[in-house]
Amino acid sequence: MRKQSRPPGPRDRAFGLGLLADMEDDYLGFWRQARHRYGDTVYMRHGWLHHYAFMHPDQVREALVDKARSFIRYEQHIKVMRQLHGRSVMITEGETWQRQRRTLLPAFSPKRFDAYAIQVTAAAADAFDKLQADDGAAVDAEHTMNMLAMDIILRTMFGSRVEQDTARIEQAIRTLAAIGYAEMFLPFAMPAWAPLPRQARKRKELRLLDGLVRSHIRARRSGAGAGRDDDLLGMLLAARDETSGAPLLEDEIRDQLMTIFLAGHETTATALAWAAWALAADPPLAARVAHEVDTVLGPRVPAMADLARLPLLAALVKETLRRYPPVPGVLMRRAIEDVRIGDWLVPKGSLVTIPFFVAQGDARWFPEPERFDPARFDAQATRELPRGAYIPFGAGPRVCIGNGFASMEMALALAMLVQRFTLAPAPGQAVPEPRMQVTLRPAGGLRLVLTPRPPAAAVPPAKEALHACPFHA
Repeated sequence: MRKQSRPPGPRDRAFGLGLLADMEDDYLGFWRQARHRYGDTVYMRHGWLHHYAFMHPDQVREALVDKARSFIRYEQHIKVMRQLHGRSVMITEGETWQRQRRTLLPAFSPKRFDAYAIQVTAAAADAFDKLQADDGAAVDAEHTMNMLAMDIILRTMFGSRVEQDTARIEQAIRTLAAIGYAEMFLPFAMPAWAPLPRQARKRKELRLLDGLVRSHIRARRSGAGAGRDDDLLGMLLAARDETSGAPLLEDEIRDQLMTIFLAGHETTATALAWAAWALAADPPLAARVAHEVDTVLGPRVPAMADLARLPLLAALVKETLRRYPPVPGVLMRRAIEDVRIGDWLVPKGSLVTIPFFVAQGDARWFPEPERFDPARFDAQATRELPRGAYIPFGAGPRVCIGNGFASMEMALALAMLVQRFTLAPAPGQAVPEPRMQVTLRPAGGLRLVLTPRPPAAAVPPAKEALHACPFHA
């Protein structure tokens, strides 16, 4: 490939360390300002590393889908994540990754979603029953959704409700997220054994989560644990190595479960909190969603078969993921060969960032992008959307394996929420500012008033012929 000039971008006399500090301080703002100032393609240097960012939908698709084999995930970030995830499907590359993904794919097949939906709605009923007793008191919506999402993912993993101190587990996850986010912007990977206070906190919280997961593996293998063969743990215990035919080792099962737990809990919790805010901030939209849910469900618990008849609710989920993508900053790659993306040559060894949240907030693809509008995802609007403009779960071979499950989980939980409550901002609650700390959290927290609604009139359940998942269409 012939050489050419590089794209425009910011310069930093401190060898790029100042740019990394700016990203850590305001990751979302950094890339939005870069797009506004320099265009869809941005170039910068970090020490000896060349760093490209692509923000046009065509470039996004080219990098993540068409030329995905020209890239691997950035090793610095993988070293940070490996301390939590071990050698799970999130970490590995090549044949090992492909084998692990094949092992996990059956667990996330829509065929299993009926069983998962029962666990989701049971957890939501428990969580919302507790809120109903407060009768209009202001609640910490972010904490509520964190605890709900944790209950859901633990039930899905282990087949029954987990009795451990979930508030303490939530604290451990928040601590690890904060430390991990800071380490993403260091010029080198900080070893977990380093004799530093922050690393000591990391080791402590990792021991807690590791103990949680391993205790369930050992209890199930000994016959003392509860659960079923069709939960995630049962599936992994029944899995066999493709080469030797041997059962998976405890460390292998631990790593996959840890990734499912961490990725499946915090992302969904954050998205549910933002969806709750969208409903609280827009009473006419909330009334329309509640009317749709009441018409289809009445007072009964939703099932998987109902989701195809709730198009506005499905659009609400999709618009939440557009406006408030739970994990906006994980798509960083390193080129393993010279590769051309659009008009630009990316030399071997260069870093490539895909800040996809910029395209999801671009007025060219989403008019008035700051406005929350589920109508963007009606059938006609979706057909006109450029491929690559909306990828909250990533794209290409490494698209999130749990994307359908997460969307289904959100829809069921939100349906039960609007069945039971009318939402409003708590007194003094300003419009929350999105702030990235691995996941996109509402800065300063999110307090809402949940006022119980009277039960809707009874309606018959959906027919089996209507069973379909709008998130797999």
